[in-house]
Amino acid sequence: MEIAQMNRQLQDLADRADITDLLDRYLRSLDERVFDEAWARAFHTEDVTAEMPIGTVRGREAVLAHTRRGMALFDRTVHLGAGLLIEIDGDRATVRGAQLSTHVLAGGSEAPFVSGGRTLTGLVRTADGWRISASALHVAWTQGTPPRVPEEWTAPAPPAA
Repeated sequence: MEIAQMNRQLQDLADRADITDLLDRYLRSLDERVFDEAWARAFHTEDVTAEMPIGTVRGREAVLAHTRRGMALFDRTVHLGAGLLIEIDGDRATVRGAQLSTHVLAGGSEAPFVSGGRTLTGLVRTADGWRISASALHVAWTQGTPPRVPEEWTAPAPPAA
């Protein structure tokens, strides 16, 4: 094997490890519940688009606000991701995966609300490492009583300017 080919393979492995680490840390951060500007910068590009069960938002500040608001619906959570299929094309990557999320509703019963779904995440390599540029969680099934989400949260996002 020639050196250039080995270097490409090593870079691919390093990118896959970095992307997997970023997505694992992101899911863990949801459960640690510290949502501030540093959190948003650590995971998202400035122009990120996020499609969540509680609505679609654009921009890092909007993702931060929407995540805070959505996670306030729960007292405790555990998010698990698995089955990551990572496709890398230069400084861009697409990741398909599965997500299992367990939630205890805020001020509600201890009976959990559980959801399972598919994720689709776009990432870009930045000067600070890989960051999420687009994400979508498509819930395939739920179990238990879901939180009451205000209707205005789930309205479609306005088109990008």
